[in-house]
Amino acid sequence: MLPTSPLPIRTECPPGTCICERESLLNDPTGDMRVLLLTRMEERKLIARIESISTYADLLHMAERIQTQLGIVLQIAPGTREVRTVRGLTIELLERPGLCKKIRQSIPAAIRKCLDKNPEIVYAILDAHDLFSDR
Repeated sequence: MLPTSPLPIRTECPPGTCICERESLLNDPTGDMRVLLLTRMEERKLIARIESISTYADLLHMAERIQTQLGIVLQIAPGTREVRTVRGLTIELLERPGLCKKIRQSIPAAIRKCLDKNPEIVYAILDAHDLFSDR
């Protein structure tokens, strides 16, 4: 049984390609459905917006908006090893029902693309995690 919603929700993934648990979320009356509001068209807009970020403050603001509006928690931190490139950063979305495999890949990829264009954001991330502090 699908709940009636005035807002469009994300269409289901082809069978066997995703582990998003969309159906169980739709069948749970107490489930947080905000993540399903990220339709493919809205995802494209979000990816374009992420790729256009130019400051660390904008990145933090975008992460906050993603969490507030969609319930998706974004974590960006230096990896466990040495950070020489953007690939040394850990960018992940915390697991939650309804979060499509494609979204789990496209948002971090867009952030990496943004960081490649704006290395000063990478330095700010490293500085925020005390990697440039004197010890």
